[in-house]
Amino acid sequence: MLEFNFNPFPVIETERLLLRRITNDDVNEVFELRSNPETMKYIPRPLVKNNEDALEHIAMIEEKIVTNVGINWGITLKGNSKLLGIIGYYRMQPQNYRAEIGYILLPEFHGKGIIPEAVNRLITYGFEDLKLHSIEAVIDPENYASEKVLQKCGFVKEAHLKESEFYEGRFLDNVIYSLLEPK
Repeated sequence: MLEFNFNPFPVIETERLLLRRITNDDVNEVFELRSNPETMKYIPRPLVKNNEDALEHIAMIEEKIVTNVGINWGITLKGNSKLLGIIGYYRMQPQNYRAEIGYILLPEFHGKGIIPEAVNRLITYGFEDLKLHSIEAVIDPENYASEKVLQKCGFVKEAHLKESEFYEGRFLDNVIYSLLEPK
């Protein structure tokens, strides 16, 4: 079984991006991301209502890193520390050598290739550093932009689960994409 250790925190670079640890200094951007109905449209989680909620979200991210059960990075452009989005590994399954990747980005940065660049780098990190065998992404079937990103990054549709999640009084479908470690 895999054992994850995120200490020291792995700061990751791509051509344009710096993926760094999220801190309380990012509270305004986390609030902006998690309180926006547009960015949260396909993420069945409650909207953040104030900075206190945003700080709680940051604390939850930090707790998962410290306990090695999940890891999130703040997405920034090199040379600018402003948080544009969050990307990370959730629902890590060390016993199955598998983890779920997820991401969120401020709307003004959509369509600029930021998420595919970050996802491709985290795929490498997942297979080479974390020693994962497979990476999955669970998306809303109507989230066509995310579907396009995943396909561009080599993910394959594995399943469409009908009404598999109950949120705010209704049943939601989930589509699972996955990527196997290259042989």
